[in-house]
Amino acid sequence: MTYLLIAVLCLTALLLVWIVRTNKQASQQPSTSVESQPTSRESMACCGAHEVCEAETLLALADKVVYYADEELDRFRGQDPFAYTETDIEEFRDVLLTLRDYEVAGWMRSLALRRIEPPLPVREEALTMVGEFRALRRHNEQQNK
Repeated sequence: MTYLLIAVLCLTALLLVWIVRTNKQASQQPSTSVESQPTSRESMACCGAHEVCEAETLLALADKVVYYADEELDRFRGQDPFAYTETDIEEFRDVLLTLRDYEVAGWMRSLALRRIEPPLPVREEALTMVGEFRALRRHNEQQNK
């Protein structure tokens, strides 16, 4: 349990650093085009050439936005994460709960690229899911050795 808490805290810190860095870069560069791409397990497969798979990291280098059937969340662009209503929070949570485990990190990345800060409870739930998914994957990899 302690390891999971540490993992969640690390992921939260990394996400915050990335958001600050992205905001600085975005203010210095012209905006990039937003592209919609379908997601599939095949497109998310790791090539094995990276120490950490880009498909599962919140800090992936690609700047193409991938929508997860959540285009309606674009209306929250720039909203303060403390200003959401309960209805708004449930809307984010509904999208989160439709995602497969391996899609959650990509969804968080997509929201960040779209300058959408999810409500704090949903962000914490998503980061916990990412941490659990990665821990399970590591466990399975160790079992297969």
